[in-house]
Amino acid sequence: MADSEAADLVIILITGPENPKRLPSAFFLASTAAAMEQNVIMYFTGPATELLKKGMAESIHPLEGGNSIADFMKLAEDNGVRIIGCAQSLDLNGMTVEDLAKSLPLLTPSQALPALGEAGRVLTW
Repeated sequence: MADSEAADLVIILITGPENPKRLPSAFFLASTAAAMEQNVIMYFTGPATELLKKGMAESIHPLEGGNSIADFMKLAEDNGVRIIGCAQSLDLNGMTVEDLAKSLPLLTPSQALPALGEAGRVLTW
């Protein structure tokens, strides 16, 4: 990972579009920790990688008429949360780098695991 400082909190996000009501909590926790000046990483893997696809996060609204997952992701990033995608999960979800809504770091599990493992706390969501 680019940052040499170990993360205070890592959220390994596995939940994707299949469970939209579960998603906001992960972003709220990440945003809150980052706002409290903690170094926070969210690692999107498995189905969660689909949330990084162009237009996908904007199309998911956990509550009808409420904020989209894209809004929750932006809140997290605005508070300093670093979002990293799983390179292998792109293939798993039939995606390529060109499908991503924006450029972001992509790491295989073997590349990510050492830095994620150094975190003070790791949550799997």
